[in-house]
Amino acid sequence: MARFQHTKLRVPRIWLMSDEMLGDNFLKVAKRLPRGSGIIFRHYSLENSRRRELFRQVRQIARQRGLVLLLSGDERQAIAWSADGWHNRSGQKGRAQSFFQSVPVHGPSEIARANRCGADLVFLSPLFRTQSHPEARGLGPLHFQSLASLAFVPVIALGGMNRARAAMLGIKRIHGWAAISAFR
Repeated sequence: MARFQHTKLRVPRIWLMSDEMLGDNFLKVAKRLPRGSGIIFRHYSLENSRRRELFRQVRQIARQRGLVLLLSGDERQAIAWSADGWHNRSGQKGRAQSFFQSVPVHGPSEIARANRCGADLVFLSPLFRTQSHPEARGLGPLHFQSLASLAFVPVIALGGMNRARAAMLGIKRIHGWAAISAFR
């Protein structure tokens, strides 16, 4: 059962995946997100103190704008940095039962692992080819739909997504969509 029902958080329908590709525009993009959206903060290549400072700035924007902010990586670090939750790339069961948890998934075994670890939502990708991972072949709408039906929690479509594609798809199992370059 999804834990987000036990937290104060509502699962956003629109998500920004932070990425170094956004460069200096990242904070501007975060400020332009619709209220109630979410951010997965990644920025893995930054040295830890720079990463934490940028996270602090994004957290301030998130609080002012009513955004959900998840830190990608370690659950303990997300708690220490006062994130709203964590983006669990390991797929291991989280320890904090009231802490919001998302999991990236790409196929049936990862979806099963996300179901077992108690994820609150999954980011299923890539639906389409992307600028950030041009070598990755897109799942396509039919295969995406089939995989999404395996998840016990809301599914966020990721990979080549934007507002127009999300509206056009009409896939029943999509709760929302996420992107990097669509927000530039």
